Amino acid sequence: MTVLAVAITVGIFSLLNRAPFRDLGEGCKITTPEGSLELEIDQAQVASIIAAVAARRKLPERAVVIAYATGIQESKLVNLPYGDRDSVGVFQQRPSQGWGTPKQLTDPVYATGKFFSALVKVKNYRKLPLHEAAQRVQRSADGSAYAQHEDEGKILAAAFTGRVPNAVNCWFPAPTRTPTATAATTGATSPPPADKARRGLVHALGSNATFDATSPEYGWLTASWAVAHAKKFGLRQVRYGGQAWKSDNGEEEGWKPDSGAPKSKVEIS
Repeated sequence: MTVLAVAITVGIFSLLNRAPFRDLGEGCKITTPEGSLELEIDQAQVASIIAAVAARRKLPERAVVIAYATGIQESKLVNLPYGDRDSVGVFQQRPSQGWGTPKQLTDPVYATGKFFSALVKVKNYRKLPLHEAAQRVQRSADGSAYAQHEDEGKILAAAFTGRVPNAVNCWFPAPTRTPTATAATTGATSPPPADKARRGLVHALGSNATFDATSPEYGWLTASWAVAHAKKFGLRQVRYGGQAWKSDNGEEEGWKPDSGAPKSKVEIS
């Protein structure tokens, strides 16, 4: 009986640990011709940032795949404030090894930029086996481990770079909006969600970042970024390219046809 009880407890714990967002009514699903993946919202935010930083640097999709496979192996695409020895962040970079300060490395935009700066210095990284390219950047104890995440990296890259349209769907409950102490006492109000999101996009994509769709791929990259960050910034809807996403559509509904959704820009609200 004791063994059975332990087994049941372990099984329940594993189930909850694997898909915690289902109990909270929130999560993300990535769907492409290469396959599909389920992520927690914070993982999707990191994934969207990696693609945005790559676009900022005009890097090829192969670089994005390598970054995803590395991030999955090192942190499961979670911005960890801890790690082995002094390692921190998505890529578990070490301040003592010259990657940056702990504060810098727990900013996914900065950490991703440092990863790509090192990757582009690897000769012929596009043609190398993924685990070799990643290992030359990371210099981990077991570089072969990165290879197991290549397929996941390809799915994420196809979606978050914008190559595959409306591939990113996230959902979460409507937030409870209550006045802040500052607003209640001084009449001050916080910036609208769309303004907060635009500032976040500039942080990831650079000062020239815009929700104007300079190309279909760029439009879907920024639309996917907005969907992944919708909970953080309080967005309820994203419209682009004849499609519309709403945060409360749920896992199965996702993007829906919307004849009024523009092709020239991504609308967020």
